[in-house]
Amino acid sequence: MAEGHCSARNLVGSYLLRIGNLDATGPSLRSVLVTNPDAFAIAAVLDAERAAGRFRGPLHGIPVLLKDNIGTADQMPTTAGSLALEGVIAPADAFIVRRLREAGAIILGKTNLSEWANFRSTNSSSGWSGVGGQTLNPYVLDRSPCGSSAGTGTAIAASLATVGVGTETDGSVVCPSSATGLVGIKPTVGLVSRSGIVPLSHSQDTAGPMARTVADAAVLLTVMAGLDPADSATSAAIGHIEADYTIFLEADALRGARIGVLHASHFGRSPDADRLTNEAAAVMRSAGAVFVDSLALSEGYDDDEFNVLLYDFKADLDAYLGAHPNSQVRSLADVITFNVANADVSMPWFGQEILEMAQAKGPLTDPEYTAALDRSRRLARASIDSLMDAHNLDALLAPTGSPAWNIDLVNGDHFVTGSSQAAAVSGYPSITVPAGFAHGLPVGISFIGRQWSEPVLIRLAYAYEQASQRREPPRFLPTLPVNEE
Repeated sequence: MAEGHCSARNLVGSYLLRIGNLDATGPSLRSVLVTNPDAFAIAAVLDAERAAGRFRGPLHGIPVLLKDNIGTADQMPTTAGSLALEGVIAPADAFIVRRLREAGAIILGKTNLSEWANFRSTNSSSGWSGVGGQTLNPYVLDRSPCGSSAGTGTAIAASLATVGVGTETDGSVVCPSSATGLVGIKPTVGLVSRSGIVPLSHSQDTAGPMARTVADAAVLLTVMAGLDPADSATSAAIGHIEADYTIFLEADALRGARIGVLHASHFGRSPDADRLTNEAAAVMRSAGAVFVDSLALSEGYDDDEFNVLLYDFKADLDAYLGAHPNSQVRSLADVITFNVANADVSMPWFGQEILEMAQAKGPLTDPEYTAALDRSRRLARASIDSLMDAHNLDALLAPTGSPAWNIDLVNGDHFVTGSSQAAAVSGYPSITVPAGFAHGLPVGISFIGRQWSEPVLIRLAYAYEQASQRREPPRFLPTLPVNEE
């Protein structure tokens, strides 16, 4: 673009053509819910600015796709995948959307997601929403894209935009990134604002970059990170926000790095994930990394975490909907009532048990909530910090997840393994990077670190990526062969 070989208008046109050929028809990935009718006009303005010597920032003229729980005050609705919000326009851009636009990004469209960020049913299918139906995995179409940022993962893996933005409460950036062969950054909670994003939990929510390379993810994080007076969690990031995360893209960063492998707590559930993580560690050893093996994170706080999320979801969604000028549903109770009244289209495959459990919770002053929040966060942080202190580590390493399972709308997801919980509950950062393939399905590895350690993790992830080069584009296979000779 800088050399004049490509314009923003041409780029937008190419991506929209690809969305039409791959997402709406062809393999019918169902990853993009809506495209921006103003995209060409915005691109023309940005092309004119570039020609005149005005450069807004590192995303000038770059098309970006957003998960459809991120508010945009334009012609595109913000639905969280729920028919209760179908057609509802956000009253203002989310803080991160304003930053993206200021940096020159073109918001190309909104992506499908697991409805209500996969916090609706105990029997849900990742990547399904009432608004968008079931998103497919572009590597093998009958396999899960994981959730809840499934649409963003599939779309960016299939090159339907340059980069995308997902959100994570526990695993919803890193799992779909792993399942679709992407780099995904789950930042420290507070590094990236949540204002204007449909909430699940103020305790754990964060938006994060999803990209085909570490370099692209670092550019996107540079733009997204920032202090927002409307999100008090960002005040803790003062002194921790880097002006440019791309300065940490160091190909030799593995030399002398100390990495702890979570063999004792995160291996033994998926042989393919174990094998690829061990192969990744071997690549890093060859590049000079020092490993401490057979470590374990304690993650025995599932009940506490789930309790916290139930309380948070009710309080946070009631506040979001109650202040929304364009929404007909004003509370979680209204959403539940809407789903019951429209069960044939809202709940054709699975119910809303989690919504009902959340509605039964009391206020955030309940002793049950405050005790669970304190206990789970304290244990998660101590688990990471104590391991890293004891062994003088730069990061922890684990499989992000297993190869993707078959999509099953009747019985729901079949999770085998994952390593997102400790970083999610503690609010600490993690980065997943492609580690290779098992039977044609991508698998990622996760670097997990201390609070505000994004620079360290980006260094390690980039150096591993450059040494391994394990990502390959998707082939849109209908299914895996079962009668191989």
